[in-house]
Amino acid sequence: MKNYYLIVAFFSSGIVFAAENKIDYPGIGSDIGFEQIQALKFSQEDQRLAYGDDPLQFGKLYLPKNSDSPHPLIVFIHGGCWLNSFDMSHAYAFLTGLAQEGLAVWSLEYRRTGDTGGGWPGTYEDIKAGIRYLSSLESFGVDTENFLIAGHSAGGHLSLLAGTETPDAQGVIALAPITNIISYSQGSGSCEVAATQFIGSSYNQNPSAYRQANPAEKTPHRNSIIFHGPPGCNCADRTVSTYRRSD
Repeated sequence: MKNYYLIVAFFSSGIVFAAENKIDYPGIGSDIGFEQIQALKFSQEDQRLAYGDDPLQFGKLYLPKNSDSPHPLIVFIHGGCWLNSFDMSHAYAFLTGLAQEGLAVWSLEYRRTGDTGGGWPGTYEDIKAGIRYLSSLESFGVDTENFLIAGHSAGGHLSLLAGTETPDAQGVIALAPITNIISYSQGSGSCEVAATQFIGSSYNQNPSAYRQANPAEKTPHRNSIIFHGPPGCNCADRTVSTYRRSD
């Protein structure tokens, strides 16, 4: 598992960079607002590549400038309640930080709820297609045999699902993911309500679709790690339930 635990340690430590030729990000406080995240500086991607025919089926490739190739790779799936109101732009600073630490990042855009073909299962099909595209990244100095899948919130949900079908990945890192979409969809929060929109029906109307989209009912990737806020935190995804992890 080359670099896997090093990357896990990076995710655990928070993003605080203060080195030459790097964007100097502030330390992480509590209750960071969405506007504060969007206000952070970031670097432009090195490549924008289409993995499918739809305009939303593309990824942005970020390459490190301070390490030799081939670079270990993170496939990143942004969150946003699965809604097309949120694209990957709110993750630009995070992606920049990963590249500054010597990691290549393949950040996937995808069709979301509200987009033609988005929602379940089209959104997930896009994620799988973006992962299959990895072999095309070798020419950019990426070690396509040394990658892991990571995602945040709704993207964490999709990363856990993708991990169940991608045994070649070194592991899965899910940040505040939705791990049980059935129980999550019963809530009244804005993102919880969006789960029903994502599936296209309530659980009672289509339990089969919910089970297919439910990480909690699948065997996780052998190296699956979840990061989540403490009980009682003011977290958008505070209803996330415990997820099984195999050794």
